[in-house]
Amino acid sequence: MNSSPALSVRVALVQVASPDDESQPERIERVEALLRQHPDVDLFVLPELWSAGYFSFTRYEELAESLDGPTVQMGKRVAQDLGATIHLGSIVERGTDGALHNTAVVIDSSGRITQTYRKIHVFGYQSLEAALLTPGTTLNVQASPLGSLASTTCYDLRFPGLWQELSARGAETVVVPAAWPAARREHWRILTQARAVEHQLWILACNACGTQDGVELGGFSRVVDPSGRVLGECGAGEEVLIVDVDPAQAHTVRAEFPVIADRLNPESYAALSHESGAEA
Repeated sequence: MNSSPALSVRVALVQVASPDDESQPERIERVEALLRQHPDVDLFVLPELWSAGYFSFTRYEELAESLDGPTVQMGKRVAQDLGATIHLGSIVERGTDGALHNTAVVIDSSGRITQTYRKIHVFGYQSLEAALLTPGTTLNVQASPLGSLASTTCYDLRFPGLWQELSARGAETVVVPAAWPAARREHWRILTQARAVEHQLWILACNACGTQDGVELGGFSRVVDPSGRVLGECGAGEEVLIVDVDPAQAHTVRAEFPVIADRLNPESYAALSHESGAEA
């Protein structure tokens, strides 16, 4: 992605399944073919851990890869060939110290990695992610044609402090790859809209679908604008949702209704008195 905002950005949320009987190389090949069917897209977004399969916990060691591994290499090829930016969702990344991370990767149209984000809130409820993966320790916002762009991943949606920090750092678009189960689909829908409204930013939320290790994934990937309107939403199955996004809208919404400007910083809220103010 170039740093200067575009008048309109065509975004594709690529909601794919990761069936248990499909190998990682087969899935990467299938998704590459799917991406190449959409040469007019400016930004592709994929789900969380789609190439490994989020619930393939017993195979994380086997399926982990570096930032030069097969999933990233595929993304680089397609980005260069189509002249598009690809948010790869996330991969099971093996760091240089051998630790495993749930790492989101953004690749620009020249095939260069421009952003990585290691998931900060690794999930422990009915999941082995927290036991197997090491949380990230950095949070970055980068210039893009969609304004200042940041990545979060799945469970991060539930932590408002993280989102206040992102908007304080200037984020205008946040990409949310996920493997959110169908059992909590309504939470997904509520939280994606709530974060957009609270922080007056674009939400590009791409969820996994299908069934992995007996768990039904939620689907319903969605694009939510900075006023909280859902501009497009997938169903429960595999689908590519394409939406044209106006990068200037976050600035417009914030200027018209200055929630961000009126908000205090976390330290100011923490310093508020515990007293009720009522007379004894």
